[in-house]
Amino acid sequence: MNILDKIVIDKKREVELKKSIIPVSQLEASVLFNSRTYSMSKLLRNSASGIIAEHKRRSPSKSVINNNHSVEDVVLGYQNAGASGISVLTDGKYFGGNLDDLLLAKASVNIPLLRKEFIVDEYQILEAKAHGADVILLIAAVLTREEIKQLSEFGQSLGLEVLLEVHNLEELEKSIMPSLDMIGVNNRNLKTFEVSLDYSKELATKIPDEFVKVSESGISSIEAVNELQQFGYQGFLMGEHFMKTENPGLEAKKFITNLII
Repeated sequence: MNILDKIVIDKKREVELKKSIIPVSQLEASVLFNSRTYSMSKLLRNSASGIIAEHKRRSPSKSVINNNHSVEDVVLGYQNAGASGISVLTDGKYFGGNLDDLLLAKASVNIPLLRKEFIVDEYQILEAKAHGADVILLIAAVLTREEIKQLSEFGQSLGLEVLLEVHNLEELEKSIMPSLDMIGVNNRNLKTFEVSLDYSKELATKIPDEFVKVSESGISSIEAVNELQQFGYQGFLMGEHFMKTENPGLEAKKFITNLII
């Protein structure tokens, strides 16, 4: 069993436990549940940099990345740096995140927030909406086509945008449907954690132009972003490159400033 399989098994157990403790009615009664959402796809289409900066404390592949900074400081730094959006990891067991991180981010910034999570149930989408997310992530590697359709349509019905993550052509072909806003290519194989920008390059022409193309993971240089832009990518999800530094916001500002010169 690979790490992705383990994460999904744990996630399904976690969701069932949460359902038994916090009813849907409580999520729907949240102050944020009916709040306006920001469009990440529109911002990315009109952004000079397209950077989606990520708050990530740790990962299964790199262990601890950064536990030293508050969520508020990091996300405010990202917004001030000119990021087009912010990704907030909410998985606890493997990434050290939680839904409170999303709440704190919502209270701190006014740019689109992506709930970075292994979503396997509509309940998690209700959680995302109740905690201030503007965008949800769906991962093709852990969902069937019917599940992608059901979850993406449900997300859009709540006013959330949908970023669908794929890693290869098979996942892409099973996933393309109208209820998506953005399609991201993960340059990291979630089963082996091998990283290569070639995944984004190889799939670029296969992604229909009506979807904003996002390249995720393994991006650490301006040259890489410039190269991927030539393949039609408008969004670039970066976390580790910023989070491993003493000041993630400042590092993001340097990166974005140099990128758009």
